[in-house]
Amino acid sequence: QVQLVESGGDSVQAGGSLRLSCAASGNIAVNGCIGWFRQAPGKEREGVARIVTSSVRAGSTSYSDSVKGRFTISRDNAKNTVYLQMNSLKPGDTAMYYCAAASWWSCGLDTKAYTYWGQGTQVTVSS
Repeated sequence: QVQLVESGGDSVQAGGSLRLSCAASGNIAVNGCIGWFRQAPGKEREGVARIVTSSVRAGSTSYSDSVKGRFTISRDNAKNTVYLQMNSLKPGDTAMYYCAAASWWSCGLDTKAYTYWGQGTQVTVSS
């Protein structure tokens, strides 16, 4: 079992940057995939980015179109931590951000593939 704890959320002005961290209590390489998701009030949870943390595809990443070119997901397997660097933030990025763990063979941006979830960290971007 993996326990996930997000941190790094904050309130920032549009155009600013934040780095979110997802610390795993277990070995993130075991599950093989960590994803970042977000949920704004009244909206469904959506996938933002994901990274393969183990297998021959370790390091493989993908992003939603809404964040591509602005967000970067990375991992530090030694620290069991996955990061989400968010640049050029927009008010539309305001949401609760969650990280989650899945198996590497189902590593995508669909929430249904993820078994373990953190409690979330709030990101608020003002104009």
